[in-house]
Amino acid sequence: MSQIAISPSFSPVLDPEFVPAVLWNRAYEAMASHGGRHVELALSRDDGTCFRWSGKVLSDTAENASLTEKYIERLVKFLLWQKGGNHIAVAGAHDIAAMLAEKYAQHGERHFDREFIGTKIFGSPITVKAATFEELPQEKGAAMNLGRNLQGCRIGFDLGGSDRKCAAVIDGEVVFSEEVVWDPYFQNDPNYHIEGIHDSLVRAAAHLPRVDAIGGSSAGVIMDNQVRASSLFRGVAADDYEKHVRHIFTTLKNERWNGIPFEVVNDGEVTALAGSMGLQANSVLGVAMGTSEAAGYVDAQGHIKPWLNELAFAPVDYRENGPLDEWSGDRGCGALYFSQQAVARLAPAAGFDFGKMPFPEQLVEVQNAMKAGDPRAANIYQSIGVCFGYSIAHYADFYDIENLLILGRVTSGEGGAIIIREAEKVLAAEFPQLKIKLVVPDEKTKRHGQAVAAASLPFVAGLS
Repeated sequence: MSQIAISPSFSPVLDPEFVPAVLWNRAYEAMASHGGRHVELALSRDDGTCFRWSGKVLSDTAENASLTEKYIERLVKFLLWQKGGNHIAVAGAHDIAAMLAEKYAQHGERHFDREFIGTKIFGSPITVKAATFEELPQEKGAAMNLGRNLQGCRIGFDLGGSDRKCAAVIDGEVVFSEEVVWDPYFQNDPNYHIEGIHDSLVRAAAHLPRVDAIGGSSAGVIMDNQVRASSLFRGVAADDYEKHVRHIFTTLKNERWNGIPFEVVNDGEVTALAGSMGLQANSVLGVAMGTSEAAGYVDAQGHIKPWLNELAFAPVDYRENGPLDEWSGDRGCGALYFSQQAVARLAPAAGFDFGKMPFPEQLVEVQNAMKAGDPRAANIYQSIGVCFGYSIAHYADFYDIENLLILGRVTSGEGGAIIIREAEKVLAAEFPQLKIKLVVPDEKTKRHGQAVAAASLPFVAGLS
């Protein structure tokens, strides 16, 4: 059986078996470049949106089968969580189509992705089929013309797991902002969420002479103003979810706010937009290391794309026995490397014994140890930073990145500085062709950037 050997120049001190996806992929692609087969993939949705990928894979032999399976399966998994879709078509390799069909079958290895992305987000389970090159649907997926509309009197809000943030904005300047504590996760009454959001909007509206538009961001997958999936509403029964939660923002718009322009998107997208507006730069990938790994992207033209950007589930480590995500049943994916889960995973290897302490409290303990100069804490951040450096290069194979915005609780304090320093070392030494600037948001962006960016989402005719 063929094997791929890679030699990273840097190693995470607490995670030495880490196999950077970017190096493994490039080694495979170098092998396939000599006499390999041309393959094309189409990832599409029921509404006609389609994303294309093309490349080379190794010849169809028993010796190469396991390598090609790993390369394509991990690639498709990344594309699914980056861009989103529920129909996969493969041209140029019937064996690859058959392998993916088995993986994404009802009881296949990727049944979580099949149901979560397929059924929950796009309305039907993921399907896989073989096709000719001519049968593949064409690329279709225009950017969303949302954001950067600062004129007029607007409300911007952000819904998180522990608080609701809301701000009143006049011509791009915040005139009022507040955070209201709430506990949405296990509330089974949809009215808790509806009335809570409406209350924040009313409180902000009291500081405006009028309300021209409302824009918001929310944890979860928000598409076309619909809540396709979100942990904020996990306590709501399925029937009530469909009746009251899926269209909660449209309900608020029409029944409480007289149909004014009202746009809501994923919190990661608004974070990236806020970073882009603050930096006055485009091609921004934002990565937040918090409870999980959240991400958002602004393209070279300054637009948000109709993508998922759920990098918590995107593979970054190709070792066979990588850490297991209990929810998705997969190994080596971003949430276990760039979040408080990563800190908790690495803490025992560093020499900490936190027992069954909740992850947020473990993070606080590690941060306190870092302040006290404890080298065990520094090793945790060094390990995260090395993995992050290689993963940024991996992300750059899928995104056009000039600026990498880094934020989230894990990146605060000296630990965050170590993460950035180690990632920059990896990028400079291993990927000098990548000119990616790693930045943290300034204080103004931290305080008000998310609210202003959210408020700027809707376009209002007649305002100039």
